[in-house]
Amino acid sequence: MEQYKQDFIHFMVDSDVLRFGEFTLKSGRKSPFFMNAGLYVTGSQLMQLGEYYAQAIHTNFGDDFDVLFGPAYKGIPLSVATVIAYKKLYNKDIRYCSNRKEAKDHGDAGILLGSPLKDGDRVVMIEDVTTSGKSIQETFPIIRAQGDVEIKGLMVSLNRCEQGLSQTGKSALQEIEEQYGFPARAIVSMEEVTEVLYNKEIDGRVLIDDTIKAALDAYYAEYGVKKEA
Repeated sequence: MEQYKQDFIHFMVDSDVLRFGEFTLKSGRKSPFFMNAGLYVTGSQLMQLGEYYAQAIHTNFGDDFDVLFGPAYKGIPLSVATVIAYKKLYNKDIRYCSNRKEAKDHGDAGILLGSPLKDGDRVVMIEDVTTSGKSIQETFPIIRAQGDVEIKGLMVSLNRCEQGLSQTGKSALQEIEEQYGFPARAIVSMEEVTEVLYNKEIDGRVLIDDTIKAALDAYYAEYGVKKEA
């Protein structure tokens, strides 16, 4: 496992973004873990988060893209932090773009924030985590409506490695790949998180002990996918 992945897992824990216990998701599923990217709130956290995203995008998609698109609302700070990090780490200026929930009809009018999209642009999409792919359903037509652009891929922070809400036996990321025809990747997967944290002490705590591991195993026995792309 790449070092940046291990570091990112520790970063999620240190930021209290990744938690273990019992949580009810929007889908109604009872999950033994929960990730809340809204808890990245400080300058240092956002700086590090952008660098982790930049490394993952560079590793998975290379540098042949022009725009980083972050769907409103959580995708807005993610895209801004990551384009800054991309310039720092790889000395390449990437434009950021996000959508508004409602189009603005005055001043900086339109449905988009940041850079406009134009014919020939190569776009990478960025999100925190994807369970159902709903935000992609909303933003994909917006991106396509801007012109002849190529979507190079989607990057999220955590692959939950569970079935999408369509219950096809495939994960949300796999469903997105099949439906839209571009690769969907994550900085880390829950399999990697478990590998790094199981029975390992971090700052005096063991986050995934035998009890939590049993709960994860039971959860994935019911909702897991057999094989990830």
